Amino acid sequence: MEIPDNTNRRKHQVSIFDLVNLTPLVGISTGKPGIMLGLVDGPVAMDHPDLAGGSIRELKATGGSPCTRVNSTACLHGTFVAGILSARRSSVAPAICPGCTLLVRPLFSETLSRDGQIPSARPAELATAIIECVEAGTRVINLSLALAQPSTKGERALEDALDHAAHSGVIVVAAAGNQGLLGSTAITRHPWVIPVVACDLRGKPTEMSNLGRSIGQRGLAAPGERITSLGAAGRPLTLGGTSAAAPFVTGAIGLLWSEFPNASAASIRLAITRAASNHRTTVVPALLNAWRAHQYLLTTTGRKLA
Repeated sequence: MEIPDNTNRRKHQVSIFDLVNLTPLVGISTGKPGIMLGLVDGPVAMDHPDLAGGSIRELKATGGSPCTRVNSTACLHGTFVAGILSARRSSVAPAICPGCTLLVRPLFSETLSRDGQIPSARPAELATAIIECVEAGTRVINLSLALAQPSTKGERALEDALDHAAHSGVIVVAAAGNQGLLGSTAITRHPWVIPVVACDLRGKPTEMSNLGRSIGQRGLAAPGERITSLGAAGRPLTLGGTSAAAPFVTGAIGLLWSEFPNASAASIRLAITRAASNHRTTVVPALLNAWRAHQYLLTTTGRKLA
Protein backbone atom coordinates (compact mmCIF):
# COMPACT_ATOMS: atom_id res chain seq x y z
CA MET A 1 0.00 0.00 0.00
CA GLU A 2 1.37 3.40 -0.95
CA ILE A 3 0.75 6.53 1.09
CA PRO A 4 -1.28 8.67 -1.32
CA ASP A 5 0.47 12.05 -1.41
CA ASN A 6 3.66 13.82 -0.47
CA THR A 7 2.10 15.76 2.42
CA ASN A 8 0.98 12.57 4.13
CA ARG A 9 4.32 10.96 3.43
CA ARG A 10 6.15 13.83 5.10
CA LYS A 11 3.87 13.74 8.14
CA HIS A 12 4.35 10.00 8.38
CA GLN A 13 8.13 10.37 8.11
CA VAL A 14 8.21 13.00 10.85
CA SER A 15 6.22 10.68 13.11
CA ILE A 16 8.65 7.85 12.37
CA PHE A 17 11.70 9.98 13.16
CA ASP A 18 10.13 11.36 16.33
CA LEU A 19 9.28 7.83 17.50
CA VAL A 20 12.96 6.88 17.72
CA ASN A 21 14.27 10.37 18.58
CA LEU A 22 16.03 10.59 15.23
CA THR A 23 14.74 14.04 14.28
CA PRO A 24 17.37 16.13 16.14
CA LEU A 25 20.22 13.92 14.93
CA VAL A 26 19.08 14.16 11.31
CA GLY A 27 18.78 17.91 11.88
CA ILE A 28 22.46 18.37 12.69
CA SER A 29 24.08 15.92 10.28
CA THR A 30 23.75 14.26 6.89
CA GLY A 31 26.74 12.04 7.61
CA LYS A 32 30.37 12.15 6.49
CA PRO A 33 31.92 10.44 3.43
CA GLY A 34 34.58 8.87 5.66
CA ILE A 35 31.93 6.70 7.30
CA MET A 36 31.21 3.84 4.91
CA LEU A 37 28.04 1.81 5.31
CA GLY A 38 27.96 -1.68 3.80
CA LEU A 39 24.67 -2.83 2.27
CA VAL A 40 24.50 -6.59 1.68
CA ASP A 41 21.22 -6.91 -0.20
CA GLY A 42 19.75 -7.06 -3.67
CA PRO A 43 21.24 -4.95 -6.44
CA VAL A 44 20.50 -1.22 -6.35
CA ALA A 45 19.25 0.97 -9.21
CA MET A 46 22.37 3.14 -9.21
CA ASP A 47 20.90 5.52 -11.79
CA HIS A 48 17.85 6.39 -9.68
CA PRO A 49 17.55 10.20 -9.73
CA ASP A 50 17.31 10.35 -5.94
CA LEU A 51 20.51 8.33 -5.58
CA ALA A 52 22.54 9.73 -8.45
CA GLY A 53 25.38 11.99 -7.37
CA GLY A 54 25.55 10.50 -3.91
CA SER A 55 28.52 8.71 -2.43
CA ILE A 56 27.40 5.25 -3.56
CA ARG A 57 29.74 2.52 -4.75
CA GLU A 58 29.09 -1.05 -5.80
CA LEU A 59 31.28 -3.95 -4.77
CA LYS A 60 31.10 -6.33 -7.69
CA ALA A 61 30.40 -9.92 -6.77
CA THR A 62 29.60 -13.19 -8.48
CA GLY A 63 26.77 -13.98 -6.07
CA GLY A 64 24.47 -11.08 -6.90
CA SER A 65 23.09 -9.99 -10.23
CA PRO A 66 23.10 -6.48 -11.71
CA CYS A 67 19.95 -4.39 -11.50
CA THR A 68 19.01 -5.00 -15.12
CA ARG A 69 15.27 -5.40 -14.49
CA VAL A 70 14.18 -2.48 -12.33
CA ASN A 71 10.90 -4.20 -11.49
CA SER A 72 12.56 -7.36 -10.16
CA THR A 73 11.88 -7.83 -6.48
CA ALA A 74 15.59 -8.12 -5.70
CA CYS A 75 16.28 -4.75 -7.31
CA LEU A 76 13.23 -3.19 -5.65
CA HIS A 77 14.32 -4.44 -2.24
CA GLY A 78 17.94 -3.32 -2.60
CA THR A 79 16.93 0.12 -3.86
CA PHE A 80 14.30 0.47 -1.14
CA VAL A 81 16.83 -0.17 1.65
CA ALA A 82 19.44 2.03 -0.06
CA GLY A 83 16.88 4.85 -0.12
CA ILE A 84 16.32 4.65 3.63
CA LEU A 85 20.06 5.06 4.13
CA SER A 86 21.32 7.25 1.32
CA ALA A 87 18.61 8.94 -0.76
CA ARG A 88 18.56 12.70 -1.20
CA ARG A 89 16.98 14.47 1.76
CA SER A 90 14.45 16.04 -0.64
CA SER A 91 13.18 12.62 -1.74
CA VAL A 92 10.23 10.63 -0.37
CA ALA A 93 12.61 8.24 1.40
CA PRO A 94 13.77 8.64 5.02
CA ALA A 95 17.27 9.44 3.66
CA ILE A 96 18.96 9.14 7.04
CA CYS A 97 22.64 9.31 6.14
CA PRO A 98 23.08 10.57 2.54
CA GLY A 99 26.44 12.12 3.34
CA CYS A 100 27.91 8.76 4.34
CA THR A 101 29.47 6.55 1.68
CA LEU A 102 27.27 3.57 0.80
CA LEU A 103 28.98 0.40 -0.42
CA VAL A 104 26.48 -1.92 -2.12
CA ARG A 105 27.43 -5.60 -2.13
CA PRO A 106 24.74 -7.42 -4.18
CA LEU A 107 24.05 -10.89 -2.82
CA PHE A 108 20.73 -12.27 -3.99
CA SER A 109 18.54 -12.10 -7.04
CA GLU A 110 15.56 -14.07 -5.82
CA THR A 111 12.16 -12.51 -5.23
CA LEU A 112 10.28 -11.64 -2.11
CA SER A 113 7.36 -13.89 -1.29
CA ARG A 114 3.91 -12.38 -1.00
CA ASP A 115 3.60 -13.12 2.69
CA GLY A 116 6.19 -10.48 3.58
CA GLN A 117 9.23 -12.71 4.03
CA ILE A 118 12.55 -11.00 3.50
CA PRO A 119 15.13 -12.21 0.97
CA SER A 120 17.36 -15.07 2.02
CA ALA A 121 21.01 -15.99 1.55
CA ARG A 122 23.04 -19.11 2.13
CA PRO A 123 25.28 -18.79 5.21
CA ALA A 124 28.55 -19.40 3.35
CA GLU A 125 27.70 -16.83 0.66
CA LEU A 126 26.72 -14.31 3.30
CA ALA A 127 29.99 -14.96 5.15
CA THR A 128 31.93 -14.12 1.99
CA ALA A 129 29.95 -10.90 1.50
CA ILE A 130 30.57 -9.80 5.09
CA ILE A 131 34.31 -10.41 4.82
CA GLU A 132 34.47 -8.47 1.54
CA CYS A 133 32.67 -5.51 3.11
CA VAL A 134 35.00 -5.55 6.10
CA GLU A 135 38.07 -5.67 3.87
CA ALA A 136 36.68 -2.82 1.75
CA GLY A 137 36.67 -0.52 4.78
CA THR A 138 33.04 -0.39 5.87
CA ARG A 139 32.25 0.77 9.42
CA VAL A 140 28.71 -0.66 9.62
CA ILE A 141 27.11 -3.52 7.66
CA ASN A 142 23.34 -3.72 7.11
CA LEU A 143 21.81 -7.20 6.68
CA SER A 144 18.15 -6.90 5.72
CA LEU A 145 17.89 -10.58 4.91
CA ALA A 146 17.34 -14.05 6.34
CA LEU A 147 19.30 -17.31 6.20
CA ALA A 148 18.42 -20.02 3.71
CA GLN A 149 19.53 -23.65 3.76
CA PRO A 150 21.46 -23.46 7.04
CA SER A 151 24.18 -26.05 7.54
CA THR A 152 26.77 -26.69 10.22
CA LYS A 153 29.64 -25.87 7.87
CA GLY A 154 27.92 -22.77 6.46
CA GLU A 155 26.96 -21.42 9.86
CA ARG A 156 30.50 -21.96 11.12
CA ALA A 157 31.82 -19.88 8.20
CA LEU A 158 29.23 -17.21 8.99
CA GLU A 159 30.20 -17.16 12.66
CA ASP A 160 33.85 -16.76 11.64
CA ALA A 161 32.92 -13.86 9.35
CA LEU A 162 30.99 -12.13 12.14
CA ASP A 163 33.94 -12.70 14.49
CA HIS A 164 36.15 -11.07 11.86
CA ALA A 165 33.82 -8.06 11.72
CA ALA A 166 33.94 -7.76 15.51
CA HIS A 167 37.74 -7.98 15.63
CA SER A 168 37.96 -5.40 12.83
CA GLY A 169 35.65 -2.94 14.63
CA VAL A 170 32.85 -3.21 12.06
CA ILE A 171 29.34 -3.08 13.54
CA VAL A 172 26.78 -5.50 12.06
CA VAL A 173 23.07 -4.64 12.09
CA ALA A 174 20.66 -7.40 11.09
CA ALA A 175 16.93 -7.81 10.56
CA ALA A 176 15.47 -10.14 13.20
CA GLY A 177 13.17 -11.82 10.66
CA ASN A 178 9.47 -11.75 9.80
CA GLN A 179 8.26 -15.22 10.70
CA GLY A 180 6.61 -14.22 13.99
CA LEU A 181 8.74 -16.80 15.81
CA LEU A 182 10.41 -16.96 19.20
CA GLY A 183 14.05 -17.89 18.78
CA SER A 184 17.27 -16.89 17.06
CA THR A 185 19.47 -17.63 14.08
CA ALA A 186 23.22 -17.87 13.54
CA ILE A 187 23.10 -14.14 12.79
CA THR A 188 20.94 -12.81 15.60
CA ARG A 189 22.50 -14.96 18.32
CA HIS A 190 26.01 -13.72 17.57
CA PRO A 191 27.08 -11.46 20.48
CA TRP A 192 28.43 -8.69 18.21
CA VAL A 193 25.34 -8.36 16.00
CA ILE A 194 22.59 -5.83 16.74
CA PRO A 195 19.30 -7.58 15.78
CA VAL A 196 16.44 -5.25 14.81
CA VAL A 197 12.73 -5.83 15.31
CA ALA A 198 10.06 -3.89 13.40
CA CYS A 199 7.67 -1.75 15.41
CA ASP A 200 4.54 0.25 14.66
CA LEU A 201 4.01 3.95 15.27
CA ARG A 202 3.26 3.24 18.94
CA GLY A 203 6.63 1.59 19.35
CA LYS A 204 5.14 -1.90 19.71
CA PRO A 205 6.69 -4.86 17.85
CA THR A 206 4.70 -5.93 14.82
CA GLU A 207 3.13 -9.36 14.90
CA MET A 208 5.42 -10.71 12.17
CA SER A 209 8.67 -9.74 13.93
CA ASN A 210 10.75 -12.52 15.41
CA LEU A 211 11.61 -12.17 19.09
CA GLY A 212 13.96 -14.02 21.38
CA ARG A 213 16.39 -13.82 24.26
CA SER A 214 19.38 -12.65 22.23
CA ILE A 215 17.19 -10.23 20.29
CA GLY A 216 15.74 -8.79 23.48
CA GLN A 217 19.09 -8.52 25.25
CA ARG A 218 21.22 -7.02 22.49
CA GLY A 219 18.78 -5.78 19.87
CA LEU A 220 16.69 -2.73 19.14
CA ALA A 221 13.23 -2.00 17.80
CA ALA A 222 12.88 0.48 14.95
CA PRO A 223 10.14 1.68 12.59
CA GLY A 224 8.98 -1.10 10.31
CA GLU A 225 5.35 -0.38 9.45
CA ARG A 226 4.36 1.33 6.16
CA ILE A 227 7.81 2.73 5.44
CA THR A 228 8.01 4.64 2.15
CA SER A 229 11.30 4.70 0.27
CA LEU A 230 12.60 4.57 -3.29
CA GLY A 231 11.23 2.14 -5.84
CA ALA A 232 13.63 1.01 -8.52
CA ALA A 233 11.13 1.80 -11.25
CA GLY A 234 10.97 5.45 -10.22
CA ARG A 235 7.79 5.32 -8.15
CA PRO A 236 7.79 5.39 -4.33
CA LEU A 237 7.51 2.00 -2.66
CA THR A 238 5.95 1.33 0.73
CA LEU A 239 6.96 -1.81 2.62
CA GLY A 240 7.15 -3.07 6.19
CA GLY A 241 8.98 -5.62 8.28
CA THR A 242 12.34 -6.04 9.91
CA SER A 243 14.24 -5.49 6.65
CA ALA A 244 12.80 -1.96 6.60
CA ALA A 245 13.57 -1.44 10.30
CA ALA A 246 17.24 -2.48 10.23
CA PRO A 247 18.50 0.46 8.11
CA PHE A 248 17.06 2.94 10.62
CA VAL A 249 19.55 1.60 13.15
CA THR A 250 22.34 1.42 10.55
CA GLY A 251 21.68 4.99 9.43
CA ALA A 252 21.58 6.27 13.02
CA ILE A 253 24.95 4.61 13.67
CA GLY A 254 26.31 6.27 10.52
CA LEU A 255 25.26 9.69 11.79
CA LEU A 256 26.63 9.04 15.27
CA TRP A 257 29.99 7.92 13.91
CA SER A 258 30.04 10.97 11.64
CA GLU A 259 29.64 13.20 14.70
CA PHE A 260 32.16 11.23 16.78
CA PRO A 261 34.61 9.88 14.17
CA ASN A 262 37.25 8.94 16.72
CA ALA A 263 34.90 6.81 18.81
CA SER A 264 35.54 3.08 18.80
CA ALA A 265 33.07 0.56 17.42
CA ALA A 266 32.51 -0.72 20.95
CA SER A 267 31.68 2.81 22.16
CA ILE A 268 29.22 3.45 19.33
CA ARG A 269 27.57 0.07 19.80
CA LEU A 270 27.33 0.56 23.55
CA ALA A 271 25.89 4.05 23.14
CA ILE A 272 23.11 3.05 20.78
CA THR A 273 22.09 0.01 22.80
CA ARG A 274 22.52 1.41 26.31
CA ALA A 275 20.76 4.67 25.40
CA ALA A 276 17.70 2.61 24.58
CA SER A 277 17.71 0.68 27.86
CA ASN A 278 20.13 -0.46 30.54
CA HIS A 279 17.96 -3.40 31.55
CA ARG A 280 17.36 -6.22 29.07
CA THR A 281 15.26 -8.92 30.68
CA THR A 282 12.62 -9.75 28.07
CA VAL A 283 12.50 -11.14 24.55
CA VAL A 284 11.33 -7.73 23.30
CA PRO A 285 14.17 -5.28 22.55
CA ALA A 286 14.15 -1.63 23.58
CA LEU A 287 13.18 1.07 21.13
CA LEU A 288 15.97 2.90 19.30
CA ASN A 289 16.67 6.32 20.85
CA ALA A 290 19.11 8.01 18.48
CA TRP A 291 19.42 11.38 20.20
CA ARG A 292 19.95 9.86 23.62
CA ALA A 293 22.78 7.82 22.09
CA HIS A 294 24.25 11.08 20.80
CA GLN A 295 24.03 12.64 24.26
CA TYR A 296 25.61 9.54 25.78
CA LEU A 297 28.58 9.81 23.43
CA LEU A 298 28.88 13.53 24.09
CA THR A 299 29.06 12.83 27.82
CA THR A 300 31.41 9.84 27.69
CA THR A 301 33.75 10.74 24.84
CA GLY A 302 33.25 14.44 24.09
CA ARG A 303 32.98 15.70 20.53
CA LYS A 304 36.17 14.84 18.65
CA LEU A 305 36.20 16.23 15.15
CA ALA A 306 38.21 14.49 12.47
